[in-house]
Order: sequence, then C-alpha cells, then structure tokens
Amino acid sequence: MPLTPPVESPVRASANPQADSTPAYSLPDLVCFAHLHWDFVWQRPQHLMSRFAQHGRVFYVEEAFFHADDLIEPHMEVKERQHGLKVLVVHLPNRLRGPEHEAAADQAQFEVLSHYFAEQGLTQYIFWYYTPMALGKSRFFKPALTVYDCMDELAAFKFAPPTLREREQELFEKADLVFTGGHTLYEAKRQQHPDAHPFPSSIDKAHFGQARQEMPEPADQAVIAHPRVGFFGVVDERLDIELLRELAEAHPEWQFVIIGPVVKIDPATLPRQQNVHYLGGKDYQELPAYLRGWEVATLLFADNESTRFISPTKTPEYLAAGRPVVSTPIRDVVRPYGDLNLVQIAATAPEFGQAIEKALTQTQDADWRQRTDDYLATISWDQTWQQMVDLMTRKLTPAVTAAMSATR
Repeated sequence: MPLTPPVESPVRASANPQADSTPAYSLPDLVCFAHLHWDFVWQRPQHLMSRFAQHGRVFYVEEAFFHADDLIEPHMEVKERQHGLKVLVVHLPNRLRGPEHEAAADQAQFEVLSHYFAEQGLTQYIFWYYTPMALGKSRFFKPALTVYDCMDELAAFKFAPPTLREREQELFEKADLVFTGGHTLYEAKRQQHPDAHPFPSSIDKAHFGQARQEMPEPADQAVIAHPRVGFFGVVDERLDIELLRELAEAHPEWQFVIIGPVVKIDPATLPRQQNVHYLGGKDYQELPAYLRGWEVATLLFADNESTRFISPTKTPEYLAAGRPVVSTPIRDVVRPYGDLNLVQIAATAPEFGQAIEKALTQTQDADWRQRTDDYLATISWDQTWQQMVDLMTRKLTPAVTAAMSATR
C-alpha cells in the first residue's frame, strides 16, 4: 500500500518547559531521524539535539525494532532523556522484516508516527535527518524546514543499504539546508546542494578538560601499567587493526588501551597481544577519567573508503583533555590539526611508533600546550549549534521565524 500524506495542520510553535538557564528561544518542534541509537555512543547527534531540547520539544526517531514473532501490532515506544528529549522507537512484527517487506514496514512506521505526532500536537515542526533511509517512513509529512546533517559518508560504511545513495539524492532535493560533519565531506556534498555548510567536529571543553585535574582512576584501567597509549570510539571497520597489531608487537613496553564497543567486525580478528587491553564501551561521563590515565591518545584509523570523509570528534576531545595526539593521515585531522602542528601525523607503523615516542614528552612542551588551547578556544558545540540555528532562522517563513526570536 503506498504511503499517503497526512492532513496539514495550522502553524504552532512550542517551548520546552524544562529549558535551563541558557538563552531563551522558542523553537518549533524538531523531529530527528537517526541511524544511531541515542544511548549508544555520545557524539554529534547527542551534542546538537540535547542543545535543541533546551529550547523546544525534540523527538529523536531511531530505526524500528523488529520482534521475533508476528503477534505484536505496530506501536510506539517512548523513552525520555536529557532536557525532556523523547527517543521514539517503532516496534514492528517479524513479518515486516527484510528488504522484500521494506515498503510495508515504512508504511507501518509512517502510520504509527502520524498517530503519535497527532497525539503530541506536532503541527509546525522541523525535520532533521542523519540517515536518508528514513525518507521511506517520513517523505509525506510536511515540515516547515528540512535539514540534512550529513555527518558521515554512510554509503561507504560496511553493510550500507544498497538504496542509500538513491535515497540521499531524494533527500538533497527535499532539504532546505545541508550541514556536513567536516570540510572533506563538504567538498563532496556542496556539488549536490546549493545551500551546504561545513560544520566539523567540535568540543565540550569543560567536560574533557576535567582530565587535566585530579580524578579517581577507573578500576579496570588502574591495573594497567604505564606508559599507556589510548584510543576511544566505536571499534569497527574504520579501525586499523593491522597498525595496532604491529605497534603492539614492536613496542611491548607500551600498553594499548582500547575503549569502545565492537560492532560490524568479528572480535576474533582484533589483536590479542598481552599489552593490548579492550575495556569495552564507557559512558560519556566516564571518558575524562580514562583519558587522564593515558600518556598519549591516538586516532588509529585505516585508509579505506569508510574513513575518506570522516572528521573525528575525538581529535579536539583528546586535545581538550591535555593529551598529545598521534593520528593516521585522515584529511580532516591533517587539516587543520596536522597543519597547525597540534597533532602528529604518521602513515606507517614505524612512523607511528616514532611519533608516539615524541608524544610521550610533549606534555612538557609549553608552546604546544598554549597553541593547542588557543585553537580550542575558537570552537565549541555551543558555537556550532548557534551557527546552525542562525542559518535555519533565515530559511523559515516569517511566521515561524518570529516564534524563534532570541532573548540574548
């Protein structure tokens, strides 16, 4: 059955009663369609959506959850998170699972979402996409503004849906604004949309700056000897497994600490030397305590299609924690961090080892510390969010823009 568009409703603006002491905005409701679970790893979507949630209602729509049986009826699960943000998960029966049932699954999600939006009084709202695949369940709604925040080249990732590139072209046609997660990605996407803007990974300096102060050592890391060379992030096809293996074999005197969930790759393929320690995923709030216990932080990314356009959020996070950083030559790390001599760039295992040797003494380099802090002072998630809001207000109709006026 084809998707049928909902009945349009009159204009309405809403405010979040749980807004804190940040500047008072009254933003239209924002519906975010994401491929990432809210509770998985705290990164770009969480940084931005939690800020929007302080000024208006935010609904974060995750991918559907398919049950193992056919007895359940499609329904909505709602989980409340920071600042009243609501995480929405549509539950579907097993009979709708699989590519051959994609249209029916999209229709079911559309109907559940339509019913929920009506219950919540969503009448004037912004759609914000992280995945073009969400168009299947959302293309017939009538948002006041559509934003595509393209944080990664998802089509290059392992197990990407074959229709993703086609859906992305459709989203480019619908989007009023396109934001990109880095400059390299912007250079690719600006050819496909007339109003694209680069917003590289930013930083919550106060949070990661805690690592520069005394903090209790996490128990699972306290037993690991020094010096420690660390990495945190999702452990998937982007991690250079062979580089980690070579470094661990060449430098048994160093302890390699890997923090993050293992996804999309077989854990059995990971290096298992005695000086490699996998501590699993950690809560965002815990990361500064782990960083404090490292001598060097690394960006151990492979050179492949999945890393061509990435702009790692962890680059400024490591630096804000006061850790020297060594990275493989990811373009959005080389520019600007490598060019400014804030991060060391190394392409091979021997070069990476030499860079780590240098980094082990870098915390005593007052000039490096000052230049790093000067650069970090120019970026923040608050600034990124504000710049995005400014671009959005220019695109909205006058009636909606009036509802978004700021008290500064």
